Amino acid sequence: MAARTLRIAQDKAADELLANDPLALLTGMLLDQQFPMERAFAGPHLMAERLGVDRLDAAQLATYDPDKLTALMTGPPAVHRFPGSMGERVQAMCRILVDEYDGDAAKLWTGVTDGAELRKRLEALPGFGAQKAKIFVALLAKQYGVKPKGWEQAAGDYALDGFRSVADVTSAETLAKVRAHKQEMKAAAKASQAARA
Repeated sequence: MAARTLRIAQDKAADELLANDPLALLTGMLLDQQFPMERAFAGPHLMAERLGVDRLDAAQLATYDPDKLTALMTGPPAVHRFPGSMGERVQAMCRILVDEYDGDAAKLWTGVTDGAELRKRLEALPGFGAQKAKIFVALLAKQYGVKPKGWEQAAGDYALDGFRSVADVTSAETLAKVRAHKQEMKAAAKASQAARA
């Protein structure tokens, strides 16, 4: 696979880890909830530094002492604003990877027959609802070059050009555009909800 250059975390070392470690990318996506996007995707690098490793290891995380994992996630700086619950999710996800994919996060998407299967595999992970799974399918396609047949349908609107999600973040400028788009969507949803009340 060709070398990738990601700019999601807006930090060279963190982005290099995301580009070269599928588990780091998957973990960053898991952490991207109720937390600034770039900080969520920088989280795997913080975790690797605190564990003293170059890459995240699903088997190590799956069996890591839960209290120590919470402490590791707490920082400072914090890997996530909810270190305990997100640490539990990371650990649960890693257990699935160990049990079903030999501990290799990339096996989630290598060998899938189509985009629908990929999305189904992602939705089976803790913390990956339908929307997050669609975004990750788009991220894999747009920035990792993983494009199984039907990935566009599996990703929905996130497959389209524009600045809709982390899949479209390639610079500080595109990060700002994605953030503005998310704020517009939240405002529109709030206005729609108010109109129905």
